[in-house]
Amino acid sequence: MMSKIVRTMSSFLILPVLIFGLYIIMHGHLTPGGGFQGGAVLASGVALLIVAFGSHSVHKSLRECYFPILMSIGLLIFISLAFGGMFRSTFFHNFLVGSPIFGHIPLPGPNPGEMSGGAIPLMDIGVGLSVAGGLSAILLVMARRAKND
Repeated sequence: MMSKIVRTMSSFLILPVLIFGLYIIMHGHLTPGGGFQGGAVLASGVALLIVAFGSHSVHKSLRECYFPILMSIGLLIFISLAFGGMFRSTFFHNFLVGSPIFGHIPLPGPNPGEMSGGAIPLMDIGVGLSVAGGLSAILLVMARRAKND
């Protein structure tokens, strides 16, 4: 384990790191970023915990079996939205963009205050969950192997 200062600061920083990762995922259809980048930021929060508290204590609270479940949920979201477009026209068709839930289809050109990502923000959530689960599992397994060697 690291010093008390590192552990205390990482305890304070873990919540902002996770919130920032979720922010990147949720605004990926409007700004640079998205599911992969936000998932990598979420996994960096797990890396912060591993460095600060050690892999053994992190392994007690975050087991590797949780991360494949997280990845599977993300992949199911992504694939179901991809196949959902086939009901309207084609694979990966953005079928939610004109639905009553997500608003009408915006006109071409600048439309201040009117934005609809349709299925794209939901796909970003699926990708973010998959990437966060996969990278976190890799980090935890690598930390446990390095400690055992």
